[in-house]
Amino acid sequence: MKFITKIALLFTILLLFVACEKENKKDYNLHISGNINGIKQGKLFIQQLKDTSLVVIDSIIFNGKSSFDSYLTIDSPEMLYFFLDRGQTNSLDNNLVVFAEPGELSLETNLETFYADAVVKGSKNNDLYLNFKKINARFSNQQLGLIEKEINAQKNYNLVQLDSIQKAKEQLLKRKYLYAINFALTQKEFEVSPYIALSEIYDAQIKYLDTIHHSMSPKVAQSKYGKLLTEFIEKRKKEEQQ
Repeated sequence: MKFITKIALLFTILLLFVACEKENKKDYNLHISGNINGIKQGKLFIQQLKDTSLVVIDSIIFNGKSSFDSYLTIDSPEMLYFFLDRGQTNSLDNNLVVFAEPGELSLETNLETFYADAVVKGSKNNDLYLNFKKINARFSNQQLGLIEKEINAQKNYNLVQLDSIQKAKEQLLKRKYLYAINFALTQKEFEVSPYIALSEIYDAQIKYLDTIHHSMSPKVAQSKYGKLLTEFIEKRKKEEQQ
């Protein structure tokens, strides 16, 4: 009889534990399910930018199992920073930035190329951001090409070529800024819009930032980056009036 009582007690405790787990998970609005193929041991830190510092909001310890789950709360879509601690020398491939948004998010990657082969699903903002980065990288590559030509022209004291390269750099920078502005205006219904304005063209003429700001939907305007853009524009206007 005592044995049956103990079993019943254990079963009750188990049910209470499961109920508590379910209740706790209701408090979160972002579920990240992930898998890092090939990992046996290591740690994954999920970080959030608060003010000017990265703060760890969750950490996962791997011990033979490559899959993981994380339950988080975010006020609105925002960038989360994933850092993989392999217990070895740090490299750029240990860092991954994901534009997360409330709901279900999945991350599939592998140990050797954590950043390069990462596939993220469940965030429209992240999809848009990756598309932006893809095009923006072309401008960056062209800028590097012009810098290389500029160095060679300087070595050869070719003033005519230097003048031509300088004009090409200015035109390229203008195209790069116009692309970012157009992208932010086109994606005004998504939080990636104010983020691009803040991260890529913060030093653009205030009229362009104002146009992006006024085009944002009410939902985006009340998001983390929407509010930050509003504050940033107000600050710049005050500084320019002084």
